Amino acid sequence: MLRRNFLIVLALLAGAAVGRAQQSTQVELANLREDLRGMVQRVGELSLRVEQLERQNSELREKLNAGTPAYATLEQLNDAVTELRRAIDAGDAATAERAAAQIKRLGDATNAAIDSLAKGLATRPTVTTFTENYAKEGVSYTVQKGDTLALIAKKTGAKSQDIINANKIVDPSRIQVGQTLFIPTPATK
Repeated sequence: MLRRNFLIVLALLAGAAVGRAQQSTQVELANLREDLRGMVQRVGELSLRVEQLERQNSELREKLNAGTPAYATLEQLNDAVTELRRAIDAGDAATAERAAAQIKRLGDATNAAIDSLAKGLATRPTVTTFTENYAKEGVSYTVQKGDTLALIAKKTGAKSQDIINANKIVDPSRIQVGQTLFIPTPATK
């Protein structure tokens, strides 16, 4: 009888251990899914940026191959103005028209180059901003092998966004083993 009771207790303990292991595995799986979702989103963003840069590079190569200057130098503009003045002084209308057309082409090329530069500056990635809206009290946490921001948040009970803001983390997928993070702990109610 004692042996039978012992076997029943042992079976119950084994069942409980299996249940805890399954629950732990499910939490780890959920964290991995969240990390994967974040990485897929980041790869998508990077792919779009690469496509933009390739498109801009292609446009610039086409201009270069077409022989259209990407910009006009100050020397080229001064030469064109000097030629125009000579033509005006000499009263040569045809030469003046050619010089005026050349100045217009150089000006258009310069404006196109300026527009291209402005467009390139406008498509740069935005600067990440952080809020100060997180608990100022907390604990230090050293990143362990296998840790992700979501897992650290789950372990510590903190919000992922609070950890990001408190540590000014630009790319949450790039935390490193051994890195020390400040983990804000919300006030208990």
